Amino acid sequence: MFKFFDCFDALSGPNIDLAVIEKHPGDALMLPFYYYDMIDKSGNIVGKISIRIGDNYNSYYNGHIGFEVRESFRGNNYSLHASKLVLRVAAAHGMERVYVTCAESNCASRKIIEKLNARLVEIAEIPKDCFFWRDGIEAYCIYALPLEKT
Repeated sequence: MFKFFDCFDALSGPNIDLAVIEKHPGDALMLPFYYYDMIDKSGNIVGKISIRIGDNYNSYYNGHIGFEVRESFRGNNYSLHASKLVLRVAAAHGMERVYVTCAESNCASRKIIEKLNARLVEIAEIPKDCFFWRDGIEAYCIYALPLEKT
């Protein structure tokens, strides 16, 4: 059974705060993950972010971090600031690197990932046996980001 750390239920940074809304233990396809609301300093929920802990076949293509920002709050680097916060969670769980991925055409996510100093490993077609494959899915940019030990 996966052990979540309660000390990561709330994370705070200078630009964004995170409040956990779900802790999923994982299953045969999905890794355990923390799922957070992203809250700006005015108290607005501006988006969501998740950090998936561990590695499996799908995590290479799906990545360890998933973020989304509400359209009216885009352009403020909230995903960048939130990603930096959840990297602490991954490191505390003993992860040495994370994969961060996005569709090749998603220029905004690519910019955020590159601002994290992640290294582009490859642009890959999603294999048909990957859990999120669907007809017509575009290639994904696979980035690797080494983590600092905590």
